[in-house]
Amino acid sequence: MKKKYVTKILCLALLICAAVLTLPTYAGEDSVVSNMEILREKIAADKKLVVASNMNLTEEEAKAFWPVYDTYQKELYQINQRLAKVIDDYATAFNKGAVLNETATRLIDEVIAIEMAEANLKRTYVPKLSAVLPGAKVARYLQIESKIRAIVRYELADAIPLVQ
Repeated sequence: MKKKYVTKILCLALLICAAVLTLPTYAGEDSVVSNMEILREKIAADKKLVVASNMNLTEEEAKAFWPVYDTYQKELYQINQRLAKVIDDYATAFNKGAVLNETATRLIDEVIAIEMAEANLKRTYVPKLSAVLPGAKVARYLQIESKIRAIVRYELADAIPLVQ
């Protein structure tokens, strides 16, 4: 079970990375954008399956949890959009040659703001999750989210070159 879980998480993370990294490149092409939307929906469904298979929710817990999960994912999507934009901004600056100090500082500020927004989102959802799940299941859900995001962040870090 554990190996199956890790494999699913890894595949999901790689798909998320592919979606985030290729989104800015194809933003002008309608057919590719619709394909990216299909990919994004598939990723969301796969992630939900990973969460569902690891949460061991009762029927009552599931009824209360999934609406909170969906709202959390919508807010997390906004943060992911900000991250995709900062990656795109960095790629644009990087492709022009040495990144200017002002650009680097602006990008640093935005990355920190994104990290803070993600932490604040978690903080605001703990009471909402705690209202519908026991503490151990809240912790498990947050662990699953953290593991997925850690894999995505690792893949992004590996793919994004250092500032020159």
